[in-house]
Amino acid sequence: MGSKKKVKKSNNVVSDEVGDKMEAKEHKKELESLKESQPEFYEYLKEVDKELLEFDDEGNDDDDEVDEDDAEIDGDDDDEIENEEDLDDSDVEEKVVRSKKEESSGRTIITMEMVESWCKGIQENEKIAPVRSLLKAYRVACHLAEESDEKSSEKLTTMSKAVMNKVMVETLTNIDGILRNLMNLPAYGGKKEKLIEVKNTKSWKKYQHLVKSYLGNSLHALNQMTDAKDISFTLKHLTKSSLFLAAFPAFLRKYIKVVLHFWGTGSRDLSFAAFWFLRTLCVQLGTDCLDECFKGLYKAYVMNCQFVNATKLQHIQFLRQLFVEFMLVGLPTAYQHAFVFIRQLAMILREALNTKTKESFRKVYEWKFINCIELWTVAIRKYGLEPDFQPLAYPLTQIISGVARLVPTARYFPLRMRCVRMLNCIAAATDTFIPVSMLLLDMLEMKELNCPPSGGVGKAVDLRTILKVSKQALKTRSFQEACVSSVIDELGEHLAQWSYSVAFFELSFIPAVRLRNFCKCTKVERFRKDMKELIRQIEANSEFTNKKRATISFLPSDPAISSFLEEEKQSGASPLSKYVATLRQKAQQRNVSVSESSVLYGAEPPISDKMLAESDDEDEDEDEGDKGEAVFNSFWTQQKETRDNKPPPVDEKTQKNKKKSKSTQKDAIDEDIVEDLVLSSDEDDEPMDDDSLPEETVKTEKGTSKKRNKRKPTVDGSVKNERVNKKGGKKRKRSH
Repeated sequence: MGSKKKVKKSNNVVSDEVGDKMEAKEHKKELESLKESQPEFYEYLKEVDKELLEFDDEGNDDDDEVDEDDAEIDGDDDDEIENEEDLDDSDVEEKVVRSKKEESSGRTIITMEMVESWCKGIQENEKIAPVRSLLKAYRVACHLAEESDEKSSEKLTTMSKAVMNKVMVETLTNIDGILRNLMNLPAYGGKKEKLIEVKNTKSWKKYQHLVKSYLGNSLHALNQMTDAKDISFTLKHLTKSSLFLAAFPAFLRKYIKVVLHFWGTGSRDLSFAAFWFLRTLCVQLGTDCLDECFKGLYKAYVMNCQFVNATKLQHIQFLRQLFVEFMLVGLPTAYQHAFVFIRQLAMILREALNTKTKESFRKVYEWKFINCIELWTVAIRKYGLEPDFQPLAYPLTQIISGVARLVPTARYFPLRMRCVRMLNCIAAATDTFIPVSMLLLDMLEMKELNCPPSGGVGKAVDLRTILKVSKQALKTRSFQEACVSSVIDELGEHLAQWSYSVAFFELSFIPAVRLRNFCKCTKVERFRKDMKELIRQIEANSEFTNKKRATISFLPSDPAISSFLEEEKQSGASPLSKYVATLRQKAQQRNVSVSESSVLYGAEPPISDKMLAESDDEDEDEDEGDKGEAVFNSFWTQQKETRDNKPPPVDEKTQKNKKKSKSTQKDAIDEDIVEDLVLSSDEDDEPMDDDSLPEETVKTEKGTSKKRNKRKPTVDGSVKNERVNKKGGKKRKRSH
């Protein structure tokens, strides 16, 4: 049986070869006859499409390659048939059914030898035929989950896991250099202007379909992938080809949308890979995508800030650092967007100050609003001395001060402490005085810190990871200790910034008086001891500056005032600077004892230079290709499962109706308005109690709750239904 099948297959192959050769000879004769009958048209073909005249040579080469592949596949089938005798009957039946399915669907298995021969041909011969074959195999690897079309002329439709890994890694690693070489582009990087010049050349018109195929199939693969390692590996290599997206605006928009999704929802490594892709894209393409990336990054950042815990804060801080680093691509453009977003925050705060309702307070006292303020605080801290960003410091300071004073109750001490830290950061970055001491000293005069704790010792309170304290924790001794120690730390930081100022005595006079009053009122010996130590350091620093001030002769308005105690400032010789250094060490030990996570606003995890260097280093990316042998295993299994569990086909009419409904929903949801994201309230957040608000606020809330429900629309459209009911009610009245 096996020998008969071999003879049949060999006869079919020989007949196909003879038929192809006869067709090639006839076509060659027709082309040669053109040289005599129409010489002008023949010369034109020489200039435009020389490959058409050389049809016989290249066509035979391609046919030989295909024939060799078909011969290998036939040989594999013969070996399977010969080995059927050693298998069970059930196995033989399964193999026969599988082979019949493959024959009926016209599938051809891509083998490892075929892929290696293409890669070898690309490296040695530098022909275009193996490049096309590799890209066709890459398309198959990206669309394994889909059933091949019966009308399609593609013969390569399936492959194993190892072959798919090989195809994906080889294509992603090498195809960018091949395409750049074909179009005479620089080996790495490049600008949009260079690509515009290349678009007018013959090489671009000849090979642009290869670029489009590579970018389109890669985009399809990114949409299908779920494993973070697969996506990171693909994005790192696609970053090198981001320049080609300037020629395809439709692909550009889709890539930005997909990568922004990965940046906001992925892990640390995936977020960094997405950030580097967007950064490289904006550097190479300029203003074409810069605005869209800024809006998308801010929108994704706000979405991440809705639900926060100790571990989520670390990831939010990492995204914050990436966003601030991205601003460096275009600071003037970043200033325009920052101005709009900070203005939105100011409008939310103004609404809360005017209406004084629980709903308006909740919009301010939630993690989304606070994390947005901290984002722009970090930006001011890094670019505060830049002319483009310096004007934003004042409005941001006003917003933070207003947030700290909005609800002056003891339950919001953690939020007030975060605001004080932000104000200290802005003051240090811009070298401007901000009256922070009043916010801290007002906390010491509240009754919760002066009365004896009625709730016992209680659990340790970590003020860094919460915005609001519970009523039970408010009456504990641990809460009082955390508040007093935080006030001492931040007040020391504030005064240490101005410990070399010529006006330090005047700046520290009122804080020193109010600290002495607290020492007299408090009944806790530990608080009294810490406050007296801070007062001693303030007095020692006043003597330190007054001695130097007595020796100078210039006026306070003289520009020479900037050189006052300049040498001492560089060496950190003031008494308050030395005292604050010890306070930082104690605070660090205290934070470690409270929790294992170091979620401090001033100690955010920076983006290491090593991460930037590794992403910018071309050799690092090439070395990663060697490690990618088993990168896409999960992608292969995922596509196989989706292909096996594919649902039955749907009628065209129902499919069109579904597409219409999805498009309408998508238009309603995907509106690029950041204001809705910021303004939306966090329903799952802890509800704001009436006890935590002032008495006037509670009264106004009760009086205006019904009107507000009629005035403001909700997300689910309840106001719209209310109006419909009212109209219906009017109609019923008329009928009566």
